[in-house]
Amino acid sequence: MSQAPADITTLLGAEGPLARALPGFRPREEQQRMAAMVAEAMACRGTLLAEAGTGTGKTFAYLVPALTAGGKTLISTGTKTLQDQIFSKDLPLVLQALESRARVALLKGRGNYLCRYRLELARTEGRFPDKHMVQRLEAVRVWAQRSKDGDLSRFSGVEENDPLLPWITSTRDNCIGTDCPHFDDCLVYKARQKALEADVIVVNHHLLFADLALRQTGFAELLPACDHIVLDEAHQAVDVATTFFSEHLSSRQLQDLATDTRLAASEISGVLPALTPACLELEDRVRAFTLALPEARERASWRRPAADSELDKACRGLQGALKRLAHEIEQLENGSRALDACQERAGQAQAMLQILQQDIGGEHICWYERGSRHFHLHLTPLDIGEAFQQAVAELQASWVFTSATLSVAGNFDHFSRQLGLKSPATLCVDSPFDYWHNSLLYHPPNLPKPRDPGYVSAMLEACLPALEAAEGQAFLLFTSHRALQEAAAWLRQHAAFELLVQGEASRPELLDAFREGGRLLLGAASFWEGVDVPGDTLRLVLIDKLPFQVPDDPVLQARIERSRQQGGNPFAELQLPRAVLTLKQGAGRLIRTESDYGVLILCDPRLRSKGYGRTFLDSLPRMPRSTKMADVQRFFQLKAATGDEKHEAAQP
Repeated sequence: MSQAPADITTLLGAEGPLARALPGFRPREEQQRMAAMVAEAMACRGTLLAEAGTGTGKTFAYLVPALTAGGKTLISTGTKTLQDQIFSKDLPLVLQALESRARVALLKGRGNYLCRYRLELARTEGRFPDKHMVQRLEAVRVWAQRSKDGDLSRFSGVEENDPLLPWITSTRDNCIGTDCPHFDDCLVYKARQKALEADVIVVNHHLLFADLALRQTGFAELLPACDHIVLDEAHQAVDVATTFFSEHLSSRQLQDLATDTRLAASEISGVLPALTPACLELEDRVRAFTLALPEARERASWRRPAADSELDKACRGLQGALKRLAHEIEQLENGSRALDACQERAGQAQAMLQILQQDIGGEHICWYERGSRHFHLHLTPLDIGEAFQQAVAELQASWVFTSATLSVAGNFDHFSRQLGLKSPATLCVDSPFDYWHNSLLYHPPNLPKPRDPGYVSAMLEACLPALEAAEGQAFLLFTSHRALQEAAAWLRQHAAFELLVQGEASRPELLDAFREGGRLLLGAASFWEGVDVPGDTLRLVLIDKLPFQVPDDPVLQARIERSRQQGGNPFAELQLPRAVLTLKQGAGRLIRTESDYGVLILCDPRLRSKGYGRTFLDSLPRMPRSTKMADVQRFFQLKAATGDEKHEAAQP
């Protein structure tokens, strides 16, 4: 039975069930406002964009309406960490408080689950480079005997991006479905069946958008039909959607095709010798194509190869190898569903290469990444809004997008435009934390322009007294790895602090070491979001420059050019909003609990010299601002004098 927004507010109030059931629960007006808007969106099958500052308790603000709205709810997160937290911690708390009997399920992409068939094939037919991988494969087999769900994240012997994973997991390409001898015990199938029966399913954005993209092809969907869909960490949705509405071809895919063909052939008497030459030729052609690609340090736009050029010859050679492999499989008298799937994959790869040899233009951009031994080719739509709306129209569900960073100075147009959302309801609630008394924004004066060769050293020299006042309890966030490395070298020469530098250890190791205290942490890219260090351990966040996306990114370049052709303003429509949202993410690392305090240092002189600097400042929480180092030092002295060490964690 659906409950009215007023009833939702009561559930989250001082006399409500959550206050009675959860020690430390405190009613928050911001949380209640958001919950009421979520309930209204669910009741009318509408769309809501809800920006909720840190500490609002947005997880409870959508879980309570979801559990009382009736129907089936899908909750999608940007990270597996939050996905696990919601399923294992937050949902059980709310279920208990509401005395709800709703059935819940956790569902991940098939690459997260052990495939018993692939494991068996790997043990009998796999060719591994060393004994260590064979030993780890055996460890997986032992673990699989006692695992109930086959979720590989629960097995410490396999890490993310582990080279063993393709051997023990399935993909949509190589799964043989009902022909699998282990189908009745398929862990992916069991997880999906449980999701079909659940009232609340917790997934991540990658699985959600993989499902939406798959629906467009006419294939059966991965996820059950739902009445309500909630996207937490929704600021990541556009990038994830762009990935899944794109087409891709990589050296890894083609190498896996050769491997899977051999594995499938090995199960049929006399077939492997017939297919081995074609598999070897494919592997050779993949290597030749990789070497023929122009070297790209990061990303580069694809250009149609000139006739008879080395790249053109390599491309045609790769196409020929794929055609031969597909033909050899087709000629077999004794095939299998697994080999049929390999033949189809070869045809799809051929089609992608055929596109690359034509003039792309139009509504797509083709680009590539190349390493010494690998490549990735991408065909990316310049506008995903239409594709997303087509998928949304089929589902007939309410949609709730929520994050701490969705708006630019309170305006949601940038996010709405990218996903093609038409007149959604919007809500922007500030953090309940007292930024005015517990934080200070410091802007160093008289710094050189960000492009100046001496910018990093000048910036650090100006900010060193602030780092000392914070006793080294600081995050230094950089917009490039080059600047990060330059800063690390300067600090090691001029400062007494011990440094933790991204790239010198894993992210979890760096964060664990930082929480021990007394060290500066220098990070870029992934450290701008998802880092939660409450308490005195983190007292200062320094951001070197305004985080404008690198202008030579091929997708951004194509979208900028498209905007110009349509008479738009690409800086205002694309570059500025994205940079503002990224800055908000970085600044959000500073205050994580009610009694946290600290200084945010924004170094870029363009904040004051350019008109758009006001847009950045207006998008941040309201806090005092200063250009005087004495104010920073006085801030820390006053906070140290209060001796306030109480730190109350934010509600989910």
